[in-house]
This record gives sequence, C-alpha cells and structure tokens, in this order.
Amino acid sequence: ELPPEDKIKIASDFILHAPPGEFNEVFNDVRVLLNNDNLLKEGAAGAFAKYNQEQFTPATLEGSTDQVLVTAHGLQADGSYLDPRSKQTFKYDHLRKEASGVQPAHTDESKESLRAAFDRAAKEYAEDHYPQGVSTVYAIGDEIVICLEDHKFQPKYFWNGRWRSEWKVDTTSGDVKGLLKVHVHFYEDGNVQLQSKKDVVKKVAAVDEDSVAKIIKAIADAENEYQTAISENYNAMSDTSFKALRRALPITRSKLDWTKIVNYKLGKELQSRS
Repeated sequence: ELPPEDKIKIASDFILHAPPGEFNEVFNDVRVLLNNDNLLKEGAAGAFAKYNQEQFTPATLEGSTDQVLVTAHGLQADGSYLDPRSKQTFKYDHLRKEASGVQPAHTDESKESLRAAFDRAAKEYAEDHYPQGVSTVYAIGDEIVICLEDHKFQPKYFWNGRWRSEWKVDTTSGDVKGLLKVHVHFYEDGNVQLQSKKDVVKKVAAVDEDSVAKIIKAIADAENEYQTAISENYNAMSDTSFKALRRALPITRSKLDWTKIVNYKLGKELQSRS
C-alpha cells in the first residue's frame, strides 16, 4: 500500500488538474478513492488554495456589490486575501468557496491613485467585453498587476470553460507583459479538453494616469487577437484534423440507405410474426 504522503501527492495532482467548474466533482471522486477525510483535508489543503488562486476564483464579500478575485497576488502573510478596490482583507474557505472575516486593510498609498485609475479602466473593460467579467488590480512594488477572469459553466450541457489573463505593467520601464489562458472541457459522450495559453510582451513610453486608457486598449487588442486566433484555428481543425479522425464513407465506399435498412428490418419482423 502507498504511504500517506504519496496518496496526498496523487490526490493533490487530481485536484490541481480539475477542469473549471468541476472542483467539487473531482474532490468527491478523490475523497472516495482516498477514503480518509482527515488525511485529505489536512494534507491537500495547500492544493485547494493553489487551485483557487490559479483559477482566479471570484469571491463575493459581505456588503460589497463587486466581486474580487482570489489570487496569489492578494495573499497576505496571515493567509487572508486583499481586495484592493474596497481596501479590505478577507478569509476564504477554499472548499466551500465562501469569503468571511472581512477587515479593513492597510495598503500602500504611494501608488493608489495610479492603481485606482487602472482599476476603473479594467473594470469597465471586463464588463464591456466579457459576459461575467471580473477584474482585480494590485499595486505591487513598481508593478501594476491586472487580473481578469470570466467563466461559463454549463454542466447541464456537459461543458465548462474559463478565461484568465494576467497583465503586469512595470511603472518604471514601461514593459507590459501578459499571460492569457483558456481552459474548456467538453464531456458529452467523450472527454475533450482545450487548454491554451499565450505570452504577450508590449512596451509603452510612459505609465501614468494619462496613459491608462491607451494601455487598457493595447490589452484589449491583444486579447481580441488571441480569441480570434483560437476561433480560426479550431474552425480550420474541424475541416482538417477532426475529419481525419473518422471515415467520410463506410468501408464499402458508398452511403448507407437508411430507409431501405428500416424497411428490410420491418419486413423481417412481419415475416417472423406471420
């Protein structure tokens, strides 16, 4: 039998690779396989937190109308998370997906004006371009970090998907670096996943409040280009690669006449009854 540490490593790997919107299903399956709730919750707690941070899981704080993303950028020393927009910290239950223990946060005010300008522009962009888009903007050292997330979970129709993008704007050098990720899972009569990511590098002359709109416009252009490229790629694949996975005609090289087959079957059934 495997030692407990190996079991936890395997369980954590399953958790970290759970498709978007399917954490609970994977957790329940792993729970059955491990058959030890205490070992799972204590040993894999780090995987639960890492999963939500990597997925940019949206959280709703009591008394707030805006959601905040759970990310590694917002993780505080005491294990709580920062909501830069409301200037609050909160505890997050990574299993129940619930925020609690909201407290006022002490933030660095030296770049707050610039951070807030990016926050307003990113929020407007996310709401305009994504059906349920959520944005969170941090000021970390010399960087403004913009995190964007949107998802659509349709288990009724056997598919779930999530978009994530992270942009780091260096306020001293003008470097703008983005990481875009798409993860979609289709599982009706099969199991197909699309996982794609792209690194983007841009340069701006200056990073100040006057340049915020221009930088957000560059981000929008890059994300639109990436989305278009994915759509075009998979449209092309449906006409080439996917068609190669099955025969265009049966091995007889002629199309089946289903009407004749049905009539033949009915005729045999009538004969057997007479």
